[in-house]
Amino acid sequence: MKFSTLPDHRAAHDPDGLAISDGHRWFTNTTLLKRVQAAAGQLNGLGVGPGDVVALKLSNRPEFVVLLLAAWRIGATVTPVNPALTPTEVARQLADSGARLLVVDSDAAPAMVVPTLHVSDIAQESVDPGPAPHSDQSAIALLIYTSGTTGTPKGVMLDHANLDAMTTMGEAALEMTSADRSLLILPLFHVNGIVVSVLTPLRAGGSVVIADRFNPKTFFATIESVRPTFFSAVPTIYSMLAALPDEVKPDTSSVRFAVCGAAPASAELLARFENRYGFPLLEGYGLSEGTCGSTINPVSGPRKAGTVGRPFPGQELRIVDSDGNEIPQGENGEVVVRGPNVMRGYLGRADDTAAVIVNGWLRTGDVGHLDADGYLILVGRSKEMIIRGGENIYPKEIEDVLAGEPDVLEAAVIGVADETWGEIVVAYVQPRPGSTIDLHQLEQRCATHLSRYKRPATIHVLDALPKNAVGKIDKKALRTHVPSGQSA
Repeated sequence: MKFSTLPDHRAAHDPDGLAISDGHRWFTNTTLLKRVQAAAGQLNGLGVGPGDVVALKLSNRPEFVVLLLAAWRIGATVTPVNPALTPTEVARQLADSGARLLVVDSDAAPAMVVPTLHVSDIAQESVDPGPAPHSDQSAIALLIYTSGTTGTPKGVMLDHANLDAMTTMGEAALEMTSADRSLLILPLFHVNGIVVSVLTPLRAGGSVVIADRFNPKTFFATIESVRPTFFSAVPTIYSMLAALPDEVKPDTSSVRFAVCGAAPASAELLARFENRYGFPLLEGYGLSEGTCGSTINPVSGPRKAGTVGRPFPGQELRIVDSDGNEIPQGENGEVVVRGPNVMRGYLGRADDTAAVIVNGWLRTGDVGHLDADGYLILVGRSKEMIIRGGENIYPKEIEDVLAGEPDVLEAAVIGVADETWGEIVVAYVQPRPGSTIDLHQLEQRCATHLSRYKRPATIHVLDALPKNAVGKIDKKALRTHVPSGQSA
């Protein structure tokens, strides 16, 4: 499937069929095609062409999907930008990606180093059909930015062949048809939101409803109103829904299943949710580097709570030791995956790419084992990544911000278990000799340089950070440490 011509295909086969909605207005397939053609012509007129990068700093809205398909129509690449990023973080992503244009939906958008277009100014009527749809499947479709263990955000290059492969796998694994309707509640700057909730159902001939920001008090009213057949979310959302008062008894008869990913979910939560609301949660696992998904529990076959399922059709998965040798079933090791969904690499980072893609296998950095039926059980993360409410957070980025404060000698950040968010960020800082750390000033620094979800919930000031035998900060010791100094 060429996503550059997906709107044409849908309009030709079902011109009046429903395509995308914000819950209030629907775009038919014909309307979607016209809007995509108009936006593609406008982007082309602004000098955007094959290989150029368009940055979308947008909240969830139909125009995001229109611009995504419009950029691909003319051979351009899209890099989604988290609207919650600070100006410093946005500028860094724009510079690294080489973006030619930034599309925003905030009237208060700060001045940027690239031309900026407001979403309200996107063309809705085309003067002419514009250039012929681009057809190069090796062209980069998405640049998804994810932080690495070094704390420096890296651009994950996903080409059109990656998207074609992943959506083919998803369509088969989720038994998706033209009767399916997705309810999008995850942010569109995540590859999960784009691939699972938008591209896969559209590819299958189904439709997509783009919801407002998630609110547990109004969520089921939306379910009853738009009648989706599935949605994808993170464990935090399911925990909030499972905790609603007993008198909340929604009509969920339209929902076939929901996908649960991005962070581990307890078997107890999965069972409690399904028993209460009458549809299963399919726990899965994947990375941006693998175009979203690598394993999932089946829709129709046996679902195993406590596992993240079996590999998607078309992918291979192995558990290996530190030397890359496959280890016996049941033993823990690093999870590696291979398939046409594996990224092209990290933009401009050949060494980083070579470190994670070895002989075609993607090294995930996650630790787990396979059971006798081939279901994957994850037991840990070797990269120290913190997952707060489904958001990936890497300690080094926060540590660098904290260490930038003149009175801070060293900083260490860990994730601490939290009932609501799964994990929260906790920081430890050591003052320079003769200095006193101003916690309020340190919090202000974090607010300036870090998105809200990355900011430490607590900052502890210690006289000295614990070290191991070779002089490295001992984070294991910090996890059992009871602070006796200052905290915020």
